[in-house]
This record gives sequence, structure tokens and C-alpha cells, in this order.
Amino acid sequence: MTKKYWTLSIILLIAVIIIGGIIVWSRYSPAHRIEISLPPSQELEGEIYLGGAVSNPGFYPLKSGGSLEALIQAAGGTTDNADLDRLELYIPSIGEKEGPQKIDLNRAEAWLLEALPDIGKGRAQAIINYRQTNGAFGNITEITKVEGIGPSTYEQIKELITVAD
Repeated sequence: MTKKYWTLSIILLIAVIIIGGIIVWSRYSPAHRIEISLPPSQELEGEIYLGGAVSNPGFYPLKSGGSLEALIQAAGGTTDNADLDRLELYIPSIGEKEGPQKIDLNRAEAWLLEALPDIGKGRAQAIINYRQTNGAFGNITEITKVEGIGPSTYEQIKELITVAD
């Protein structure tokens, strides 16, 4: 008889496991799909300022799909001491005042120097000649040592020029 109870107990246990499995399986609902939606990317267009170790620091047009390499090339490329492992990007707030674009006396080519008020082809070439003869400008006031550029011309351009380190 004990053999009969063991058989009945095993059959009952198997039935409980099967019924329990069916109940668990019927209540199982697959996980709901998670949908991730990203906001549409903003179109970046406008101007971007490139400064530091580029040949011609200043504002350059930024177009959708444009590359950083294209911007650097538009600025005349990088200088020999450029650290391309560390770049900085600054995004101003709306209404934040921006200063005028400054021309680097130590790097600018003649056509860019000519864009300064009261500096024509002759004075631009004089700046380049001074730079080649005496080395880099140490500060912006040194431009008054260039032939044809006096205090009145300096006053007109002092907010528009800079010198690189």
C-alpha cells in the first residue's frame, strides 16, 4: 500500500507542477517594447569664432554638415604650436555681446591687414616687413614703430588688433 501512496503522491506532484507551469505561463506577458525617441537635432548654422593657434583667427560661417577640418582650413590652418588634442568650444547666450574680430599682427597676411581702417597696401606691407625684420610684435603698441603708422592710426585700430603669444 505504501507503494500505492508513493505513486499517487508522485502523480499528484507532477500534476501540480504541470498545472502551476500552465498558470504561470498563461499569466506571463512579454515585456513591452521600449521606444526611445530623440528630439530632432538642431540645425547649426551661423558663425563660429576660431581663435588661438590658427593662422587667421576670426568668425567663419558654420553650415549644417560642415566639418571642423573645413573650418580650420577656412582660418588658414593651424600654426606649428597648435595642440589639436585639446579644443575649446564656447556657445554664447542669446543677447550676449560679442567683441569685434581681432586681427593678429604676427600672423595676418597683407590682404587681411589691408582691411583695417587707414591701412592700405603700403602700410600692410610695411607691417609685414617690420615683422620679418624685427620678429614678432610683443604687444599691439609696437605697431607705432612701423613706418607710416602713428598714434592717430593706432587709436583707430587698437580695438581690432592683437598679438599671439
